[in-house]
Amino acid sequence: MVEVKFHDIGEGMTEGEVVNYFVKVGDTVKVDQPLVEMQTDKMVAEIPSPTSGTVKKINVDVGSTITIGSVLLEIDDGKNGTVSSPSSEQEVSAAVLIPEKKEKKNVAPEVKTPPKRIIAAPHTRRIARENDVDIEQVIGTGSAGRVTDEDIFRFVREREGKAEPKVEITVEPTVKEVEGSNLSSDDTIPYTGIRKQIAMKMTESLSTIPHVTHFDEADLTNLLEFRKELKESGENISVVAFFLKALVLTLKEFPVFNARLDEANQVIRLLKEYHIGLATNTDKGLLVPVLRDADKKSLKELHDEMKALTKKAQEQKLAVSEMKDGTFTISNVGPLGGTAATPIINHPQTSIIAFHKTKRKPVVMENDDIVIRSIMTMSLSFDHRIIDGADSVMFTNRFIELIEQPKKLLLYLR
Repeated sequence: MVEVKFHDIGEGMTEGEVVNYFVKVGDTVKVDQPLVEMQTDKMVAEIPSPTSGTVKKINVDVGSTITIGSVLLEIDDGKNGTVSSPSSEQEVSAAVLIPEKKEKKNVAPEVKTPPKRIIAAPHTRRIARENDVDIEQVIGTGSAGRVTDEDIFRFVREREGKAEPKVEITVEPTVKEVEGSNLSSDDTIPYTGIRKQIAMKMTESLSTIPHVTHFDEADLTNLLEFRKELKESGENISVVAFFLKALVLTLKEFPVFNARLDEANQVIRLLKEYHIGLATNTDKGLLVPVLRDADKKSLKELHDEMKALTKKAQEQKLAVSEMKDGTFTISNVGPLGGTAATPIINHPQTSIIAFHKTKRKPVVMENDDIVIRSIMTMSLSFDHRIIDGADSVMFTNRFIELIEQPKKLLLYLR
């Protein structure tokens, strides 16, 4: 019998949620056949079968959150004895290095209480560590006893004697309609998987970073005409590829927008890498694949790699390595419409820019002529702890200058 465990699938995560099983009890499976789909902080990943055999038992229900090392299911491989699929190299080493101790005296075996299973998100666990809270001492008020952020904060307030006094309230037995009493007839959407992880990430960002959003406009008329010229010559380059090239150049001139705030060491780290996150709308929610080393790529390379990453995101085929280490994020919502928004920064980055709908508008030129131009609106959100409003204006001014004269970008092509 082989125990299939939930192992660490990247980035040091500690728990995950069971999204879907591809098999059921009684099914015959082969080596490397996908068994279960797990949602972690970063992605949805499939856990393959370590052996061939028959599924004998499924230990965890869909929707449950489990920790590293938990046994998901058991497979009968036709061999005697039970073998565990190792959850980590450390676990295997421990089994080898710790010898079994034999008692000389005839003493009744000690009954050990199994460790308390704590259900809490990684963000919640981090809050507990930062506040020196033993999370096992916290009473969870969430679903199935899950410990929430507010449970940690309440525990800290009570520990410091700052808990609000409890007030007993007597309710008169009058007949009133209870709001939500007919919820059973409503349609529902599962608050799990990627949607739940997005919510946790956005909450962490907004609760950590003081956001400020700067709005501006850019005239894309010259860029669209240049793109048309290239297309007629056989080179199909997307508008976003031009944005990426202009952004990298602007980030190099304003490095604080491509930075990390290291509060522990009281420094702002100006990053030398330019890994651009591409906020991508998919059927399962927002995913952000990362286009690495954007400063080292030509317009054509930026276009091709961006298209490939976007396709993989929409098909749920991104690897962990393709979703980490982003230094700046863009969101191109223009094709969907809308003229303005306040994008949320992808923590721990310091800024994000969103490109909105491009409209044909009458514009007064420097010679007072009124002409029709293609005007795009944009939104730049930044971390006001380390970036000032004046910096955001200068940043967008330089970016706009580059995309309004797109042929100048050829001077910077590698």
